[in-house]
Amino acid sequence: QLQLVESGGGLVQPGGSLRLSCAASGFTWDAYAIGWFRQAPGKEREGVSCISSDGYETNIPDSVKGRFTISRDNAKRTVYLQMDSLKPEDTAVYYCAARTRFCAATSDYYNFWGRGTQVTVSS
Repeated sequence: QLQLVESGGGLVQPGGSLRLSCAASGFTWDAYAIGWFRQAPGKEREGVSCISSDGYETNIPDSVKGRFTISRDNAKRTVYLQMDSLKPEDTAVYYCAARTRFCAATSDYYNFWGRGTQVTVSS
C-alpha cells in the first residue's frame, strides 16, 4: 500500500528554520516526483516546492524562493523541505504528494498524499 508520511513540523519563531521530511513506502520510489503543498485556514492549497523523480527538476514559487530548498535521498526514500527565514505567513499544514516522474503546477495532478504536518511561525 502506497504511503507518504510527513514529519518535522512544529512551532518556530519568525526568522527560524525547520526541515520537513516526507518518507515513502509501498511504491517504486524513484519513478515519482514529490511535491510539497501547504494550506492555511481559509486559504486555498498552495504548492511550495517540487522535485522530479530523477532529482534534476525542482520548482520553487516566488513566494518562497530563496528561503525554501527541496532535496531527495533515494536511498532513504525521503524528500526534505528545508525552510529558512520563516515568516508568520508561512504558517500552514504542509503536505507532501506524489505523481509519476515530473512535477506539476497544481495539486490536481498528484495522485497520492500524506496527512500533513503543522508548521506554526509565531513569536
